[in-house]
Amino acid sequence: MKEKIDLLLEKAVNVQASDLHLTIGMPPIFRIHGDLVKVDEDKISPEEMIGITEALLPSSHLKVLKEKGEVDFSYGIPQVSRFRINAYYQRSHVSFAIRIIPMGVPSLEDLQLPQLLNKIAEKKQGLVLVTGPTGSGKSTTLAAMLKYINHSFKKHIITLEDPIEYLHKHDNSIVDQREVGFDTKTFANGLRAALRQDPDVILVGEMRDLETISTAITAAETGHLVLATLHTSSAPATIDRIIDVFPSEQQAQIRIQLASVLTAIISQRLFPSTNHRSRRAATEILVNNSAIANMIRNEKIHQIYNVMQTSRSEGMHTLEMSLRELLRRNEVSHEEVAPYLQERDS
Repeated sequence: MKEKIDLLLEKAVNVQASDLHLTIGMPPIFRIHGDLVKVDEDKISPEEMIGITEALLPSSHLKVLKEKGEVDFSYGIPQVSRFRINAYYQRSHVSFAIRIIPMGVPSLEDLQLPQLLNKIAEKKQGLVLVTGPTGSGKSTTLAAMLKYINHSFKKHIITLEDPIEYLHKHDNSIVDQREVGFDTKTFANGLRAALRQDPDVILVGEMRDLETISTAITAAETGHLVLATLHTSSAPATIDRIIDVFPSEQQAQIRIQLASVLTAIISQRLFPSTNHRSRRAATEILVNNSAIANMIRNEKIHQIYNVMQTSRSEGMHTLEMSLRELLRRNEVSHEEVAPYLQERDS
């Protein structure tokens, strides 16, 4: 069964799928450029799923799956690719959601992201957040930023990931990658420990809770560049999410701290290209300046979009501005992006 699964995963890589879904009663399904595509007509039986589970999960992961109902882990096929796998129970049976991770780390140029991200990655300290819904390419963008830092500077980079996705080789920098659940118990534990490991750059795979967010802000305050992700849909919503995590009596202080340490927020979404052979990232970028910092401190988050719309010279733009540029270059279709444009244009 392991050989059969490896062949299926290799096929997913060859057809440029981003994900593979395995669930009982359905054939294997690829997500290709955003669309779900059946691999064949043969549906997966309960017996086959047991074989798949035994082939993919070592005993330690199987134990976690049975105890918690789901488990995340990474899987690799030499010379093919790496995969981020989430196994979970649904209706008392196991299903799999498998994300394909390319072997090589893409560059920011490969991803056609704004050149401003290079300048952001050059910062010596501060908090940089990459946000967006699940499957919007946040991990890939962060990996590309780390690749740029790794190649361009002599830094000590520590990553905290769940699980480890892209593998970074030491270049001009040292890159230590720690997997939550194996190398450290939690993001918060790993982040606290990282402060004692002489880091220059810390990547936090996801800021999930108050303790992790608080420690990340402290790390940025104490002279480190902290890169992290959040599942938020826009730059202003990201600021609100961070502040709202804290108890009301702490929020005034957090506003002051966040206004001081925030470097940039990059929000992104992926859209099918017009030729349906790839996907293009539309971005929303906020760069913290004195005007933005004042708005954060004075609870005027709702005014931030006005600054973003009028600060293109600093590299700032809204998601809608990015989409209009992609439309102008005929890289995405109006039909795909219409829900994200103002009503007068949709």
